Amino acid sequence: MLTNLTEDELITRAYHSGEGKLTNSGVLSVLTGKCTGRSPHAKAVVREECTEKWLDWSANQSISPTEFSAIHKKIKAYFKNDVKNHYVQIVYANHDPDSRLDIQVHTTTAWQSHYARNMFNVPKKNMSLDPQWTLYCAPEYSETPQVLISFGQKTIIIVGTHYAGEIKKSVFTVLNFLLPLKGILPMHCAVNTNVTDTRPAIFFGLSGTGKTTLSSDTSRILIGDDEHCWSEKGLYNFEGGCYAKTYMLNPKDEPDIWTACHKRRTILENVVLDTNGAPDFNDNKYTENARASYPINHVANADPIGWCHHPTNVVMLTCDAFGVLPPVSRLNYEDAVKHFLLGYTAKVSGTELGVTEPSETFSYCYGSPFMLHRPTVYSNLLLEKIKTHKVNCWLVNTGWSGGPYGTGKRMPIELTRDIIKAIHSGTLINSHFSKHRFTHLDVPSQMDDIDSNVLKPENTWKDKDAYKLSADILLKKFDRQYEKMGLAL
Repeated sequence: MLTNLTEDELITRAYHSGEGKLTNSGVLSVLTGKCTGRSPHAKAVVREECTEKWLDWSANQSISPTEFSAIHKKIKAYFKNDVKNHYVQIVYANHDPDSRLDIQVHTTTAWQSHYARNMFNVPKKNMSLDPQWTLYCAPEYSETPQVLISFGQKTIIIVGTHYAGEIKKSVFTVLNFLLPLKGILPMHCAVNTNVTDTRPAIFFGLSGTGKTTLSSDTSRILIGDDEHCWSEKGLYNFEGGCYAKTYMLNPKDEPDIWTACHKRRTILENVVLDTNGAPDFNDNKYTENARASYPINHVANADPIGWCHHPTNVVMLTCDAFGVLPPVSRLNYEDAVKHFLLGYTAKVSGTELGVTEPSETFSYCYGSPFMLHRPTVYSNLLLEKIKTHKVNCWLVNTGWSGGPYGTGKRMPIELTRDIIKAIHSGTLINSHFSKHRFTHLDVPSQMDDIDSNVLKPENTWKDKDAYKLSADILLKKFDRQYEKMGLAL
């Protein structure tokens, strides 16, 4: 059993054992085989006394305690008797000392042990951890992906998949169940703040909406890019690192991520290397879900403490491929909760196999696969906190303008950055807003350095009737989604 090996030791072992290659800048590059993303149907939670009352079983798969115990026994025996290299890391998730999760992570590969050190928090020398939770990751144990969670035995078992995102998301899922029972809101979001920590911002958004890109702002302090909680004391990052998508990455639009991807101790996952050993982020040979895992200190303006004050702004990001939503809208508290519950974005051709036309995607609370309680448990906590702290709420569309995908154009990243800058500075909240007749959202009448026609999406369409029809169709899809959730607009 190899316990708490350092990143450099693990990189050396991963390279010499053939688990991965080194790029021309010394970065570890690995492939995850057939599983290049999460397996949504692999997760199951043990149905036991501590989960029976609280867990939303209508949206989550269950496994019996007897079934889990049998698998648990076999996995422990496998690690004890059959594994050639057994790596162990003792780490913790959540920077909040009152609600952190101490974990013992067992892996059969050096690179996934390294991943655990990147993504979770490695204890300082003077810290004493009491890891009551145990995670076993043995990809080769089965050909069928399984992610099993027992709250009674405080154990996570991952088999049948090398995709490292299952490791962090399973721990996130555990915290998503435990924290609301303490009145703490867990969130799939990014957080940053200004240098004086007087204007923190939360960024909600599904994959492809710009959450990591927009939170990695060189003029602000990054708290974290993916998973946080909101307690009575403020905002806390769960993680010690970032897990950024790298497909089409370029140094102009995402300089912090680009730089991090060329630093030692980063792990490139399913990234194509050219003949010179350099990463080719434009090649999607393996997947468009190529990723980079790196410690948060690879970002020059990141805060390793992982904490900031209560937010001034909450930004909900969507990539609307139908070209209907305005680039920015102000949300009242009721509308903020509605969009939080919708968790809307759209898939476009090329992002997933079989997708040839834009298609709507809804993920309540911007992370439904990881939310074990009923959606309203999280939305009620959000409403309570944005009201208590008088937070400004926004819906920002990073998707299409002038028409849907294939006809219109993607919002320029410069435009979105200007909008986010106006939100951070406080100038946008003081603008004049009017009700948009098609989407019923509050949109600013004008903004400095931004063409006012862009602020009302119908003005960017050549065919105004086509816009009206698209807007009507999208809003009806919103209505139907609420009906499916047993809610009403």
